Amino acid sequence: MTIDASDLEKAALLSGASTWETRANPRLGLPAVVLTDGPHGVRRQLGSSDHLGLNESEKATCFPTAATLANSWDPSLTEEVGAAIGAEASALDVDVILGPGLNIKRTPLCGRNFEYYSEDPLLSGRMAAGFVRGVQSTGVAACPKHFAANQQETRRMASNSVVDERTLREIYLTAFEIVVRESHPRTIMSSYNEVNGTYAHENHHLLTRILRDEWGFDGAVVSDWGGSNDAVAAIHGGGTLEMPSPGMTSVARILEALEAGEVDRDAFERRVQEMVKLASEAAGRSPASV
Repeated sequence: MTIDASDLEKAALLSGASTWETRANPRLGLPAVVLTDGPHGVRRQLGSSDHLGLNESEKATCFPTAATLANSWDPSLTEEVGAAIGAEASALDVDVILGPGLNIKRTPLCGRNFEYYSEDPLLSGRMAAGFVRGVQSTGVAACPKHFAANQQETRRMASNSVVDERTLREIYLTAFEIVVRESHPRTIMSSYNEVNGTYAHENHHLLTRILRDEWGFDGAVVSDWGGSNDAVAAIHGGGTLEMPSPGMTSVARILEALEAGEVDRDAFERRVQEMVKLASEAAGRSPASV
């Protein structure tokens, strides 16, 4: 298959330029999209950014954890928190807040349970939906995470969540479904782990059949940081954006696969348009075709 300069531009949109920013395209009027944590307050790093957050950050409000807020059983409260975080993010030129976290508390040993709302999918979904509504009321995009079945920290980049379809849908996907259907987040973060043997950022069953085709999600799926294992498989599976920057490695891999006819052109164009839509929304205008 013949490729041209526009394919280079398109492929470049599908991975980050740095730890927290996407690649801009001045010719098309697409700005770099700035993403930052998190669920409990804006963590916009100062100076040279790093994914571990070891450098100083801009001063911002630290809000109560999701586990604390969930005890209120009041989605209007998380909506207020989301709106406050969104306002601070907007003031700091942040386009996407990486939150809320709404994984289910499968075990008390999970090291990030404080970041998640509940072991109850309904409560988790309703509280997270409020947060997303609040954030996005300010023009900033929310990014619910980690989709899906990411219930542990130990070896989470290599673990395989083996779960039958009924359990997956009734327990581990329900909160995400509520958020997507009720609050329409502009992005969603895929998790590190495999789900039934396929990494989440490449998982066609999760990202295409369920998330997009069944629930109607029309935004961008962002990898967890370092959570994209194969740029071409991600295109086919439904993963939109690889973060953080892998340099030009993934761009080169995509172009090679395009030339060899290994990439479905329609799937590639869909991923590109998802990024164009996100960047256009960050610029405050309607998406253009690329």
